[in-house]
Amino acid sequence: MKITFIGILLLCLSWTTSFAQTGYSIKGKVADTVANTNLINASVSVITAKDSILQKFTRIKDDGTFTINNLNKGKFILVATYPGYADFVEHFALDSAHTTHNFGRISMLLKERLLQEVIVKGKAAAIKIKGDTTEFNPAAYNIQPNSKVEDLLKQLPGIEVDKDGKITAQGQTVKKVLVDGEEFFGDDPTLVTKNLRADMVDKVQLYDKKSDQAAFTGIDDGVKDKTINIKLKEDKKNGYFGKLDGGIGTDGYYQGQALFNRFKGKQKFSVYGTLGNTGKTGLGWEDNNKYGGGGGMEFGDDGGFYIFGGGDDLDSFDGRYNGEGKPVARTGGAHYDTKWNNDKESINTNYKIGSLTVDGTKNTQQQNNFPGNISNVNSDQSNHNYMFRQKLDVNYQVKIDSMQNLKITADGTLKNSNTRSNFATQTRRLDGSLINSNDRENSANVDGKVFNANAFYTKKFKKKSRTLSVNFRTAYNESDSKGFLKSNTQFYDSVGTYVNKDTIDQYKVNKTKSTNINTNITYTEPLAKDFTLALSYALAVNNATADRRTFNKPVSSAAIYTALDSVYSSDYKLNQLSNQGGAVFNMQKQKYSFNFGTKVASVKFKQVDEFGRISDLVRNFTNWYPQASFQYKFSKQSSIRVSYNGNTTQPNIDQIQPVRINTDPLNIQEGNADLKPSFTNRYNISYNSYKVISNQYIWISGSYSTTSNPIVSNVMRDTTTGISTYKSSNLKNKSTNNFWVNTYFERKIPGIGINAGLEVYANGNTYYNMSNDVLNETKSYSYSGSVRLSKYKEKKYDAWVSAGPTYTINSSSLNTVLNNNGRGFNANGGFNIYLPGKFQIGSDGNYTYNAPTKSFPQDFKRFLWNANISRTFFKDALKASVTGNDLLNQNTGYNRTGSANVLTQERYTTIRRYFMFSLTWDFNKVGGGAPKK
Repeated sequence: MKITFIGILLLCLSWTTSFAQTGYSIKGKVADTVANTNLINASVSVITAKDSILQKFTRIKDDGTFTINNLNKGKFILVATYPGYADFVEHFALDSAHTTHNFGRISMLLKERLLQEVIVKGKAAAIKIKGDTTEFNPAAYNIQPNSKVEDLLKQLPGIEVDKDGKITAQGQTVKKVLVDGEEFFGDDPTLVTKNLRADMVDKVQLYDKKSDQAAFTGIDDGVKDKTINIKLKEDKKNGYFGKLDGGIGTDGYYQGQALFNRFKGKQKFSVYGTLGNTGKTGLGWEDNNKYGGGGGMEFGDDGGFYIFGGGDDLDSFDGRYNGEGKPVARTGGAHYDTKWNNDKESINTNYKIGSLTVDGTKNTQQQNNFPGNISNVNSDQSNHNYMFRQKLDVNYQVKIDSMQNLKITADGTLKNSNTRSNFATQTRRLDGSLINSNDRENSANVDGKVFNANAFYTKKFKKKSRTLSVNFRTAYNESDSKGFLKSNTQFYDSVGTYVNKDTIDQYKVNKTKSTNINTNITYTEPLAKDFTLALSYALAVNNATADRRTFNKPVSSAAIYTALDSVYSSDYKLNQLSNQGGAVFNMQKQKYSFNFGTKVASVKFKQVDEFGRISDLVRNFTNWYPQASFQYKFSKQSSIRVSYNGNTTQPNIDQIQPVRINTDPLNIQEGNADLKPSFTNRYNISYNSYKVISNQYIWISGSYSTTSNPIVSNVMRDTTTGISTYKSSNLKNKSTNNFWVNTYFERKIPGIGINAGLEVYANGNTYYNMSNDVLNETKSYSYSGSVRLSKYKEKKYDAWVSAGPTYTINSSSLNTVLNNNGRGFNANGGFNIYLPGKFQIGSDGNYTYNAPTKSFPQDFKRFLWNANISRTFFKDALKASVTGNDLLNQNTGYNRTGSANVLTQERYTTIRRYFMFSLTWDFNKVGGGAPKK
């Protein structure tokens, strides 16, 4: 055969090309970390990074080495596994300049060591999974000058941050962001993420934070909060940083913020202040439940025993802005925390002060369903709400020795609120004729004081799982309110002709006080290697007073309210003594845990009428709280949990005491001293699965509850006047039920780096009430689904979109013709783009549509569109921005709901279109080596 020069050249070129395609290889050695022994026959796999498809596989030789040849070029993942050892995973790439990758010595770790640690290496070991904690190394990600923790979190797999700063991790909302394990102002994660510099962060840890009791005993009580802990670099714990932000806009809008942080070793000091009327109210006051009105009692670690009441019907403003009306907020605060005595002692304290003023109007349309009678109510309302509040809290912890710890917390709050509401209401029949019309004004000035203290002592014994804990809690709550009710109601006959009117002019004084003391002792004893018994006993005492006085003007006086109206006045003392005991068994295995047991409480309840109109009300209850839960861990990042709990619910004071409340003269409240407790069975299930390599997570959760002997509303309506009187009663032979289901799936699409998610949500309830002694069954169900797409590239762009349909069912058995069943559609999205010349543009929008229903024939459409442009100066320390809010001027407050025999639609004023120019200056001086000790 004749071989030419060209043929030889072609043959060589073909051989070279073939080698170039498959001539890539890897090698290395696998050994134990501590013993340094070769892990013979350990498996080594190579999978492609973008789709996790297996390419090559081999086993470790007797000398501990491995080699894999004939690989293609590209990006891959090496996975080394060996029984009893944590998996080793590392990303690598092969190309024409890097045809062979030598992994050197791969050290594998026994699962029993280093908290069963799995290492996922990228550049600089990007992810470590230690037991239930996922740890991210910021050095493996892009950190631009002056970027914040929020910018870092957006790059971490499984974590998303929306435009408002809300953080979602592995499908769940992050409720706490800690700094070096300590709370930073406590209740606002965004204060950390939006202000702490990313280049100061050494590690980001993500985990489920258990309750103090569960973390100590190891017995899961189901209380878990998704938490992020920001660990600072040692050389960044010395210095200061902060920012100044101010803006002025059209139509009188403005906002400002100042924040200063000083870190010095283990000491952190921060102060902040905010001012504005754009809806940003600074810290969220999430601990608002500690500011609540009188009465109140909580008994049991699981929230088993509650008696709440003694509230103030005049005080209707809770000090929060929920989007209704136009706010003016002024807030400030200071934070300090430190550790000493070789970290055996620590203190964390916060002081917050602020005021919030909200003015607005609202239109409410209601359809009231009664047997043989349907009416429509139209009400126009104007509100002025003001609250001033300050709070101081402190958290002190001391490690007495290696077996004993003590944690003491205390907080105190002072508040003052001033509210005024004006109503103009008309009630009409279906033919349009008037039943009544009402004009009224409610006003109140309220002073409140709150104090809470808690001491939690824990002791471990030499025998494993034998523990003792003592929890002592006390609370004091005082409210003093003074206000006026001025009302003029006109009544009409069956054809809408004026008949007569009723005028009310009253002065109201409400004083409530309560003192609660609660002591809980828990002892755990191991019955077997993995089987523990937890015994608990709790004693609770609650003493409260509720003094409500209503005064009319005497006939002889035109200005002084001195005539006591006994119908709307009361003075009660409430004394409660509770004893609770419980036993919970807990089995803890490597793959699963199971606990079951019950608590039982004996409650003595005494209510004294200081007016002497009724005899003392003495009641004795025995309350049961059974519980059971099972959790199975398929892997460190995948588990399922099923739980059950039952609880007895007592009627509150306002439901029991026979006092008429006429704050709304068309809707009168009465008490019922014959109420009995109700019992609720609740079933929960949750499943989660998170895969680090593919960045895929699934979250499925649901709950179903049913309540027997429920306390429901019994409404008696005078069809002539249109006045409704509400009185609670127990419903026999019927049970209410409630459910919700939430399913979420998300995965990063290989190759294009887009996070794609699908969410399906449903909730609903079946509720009963009595309307003019006729049983009414109300069904309220809501279904929604959405598809989400998002992508983020550090300092280049980020974009997101979410859209999906909704369907709502609101129906009443008293009216099968008219209902509030309707469909809807929601969508939102936005983007930010980083342009050359240090410019940045961004935009976001939200679209809402609700179709007409039989009860409300008008549809609702709203598209909120915002946009901004900014530029940075002086090494990104100064940023100038121009923003446009609600560019289409369509922001109309809207809400549609249904409950009992009432269907409601609300429209209210809120913040609409404005433009704002703002300047933000970030300053810092940190570093310079670790501080001296």
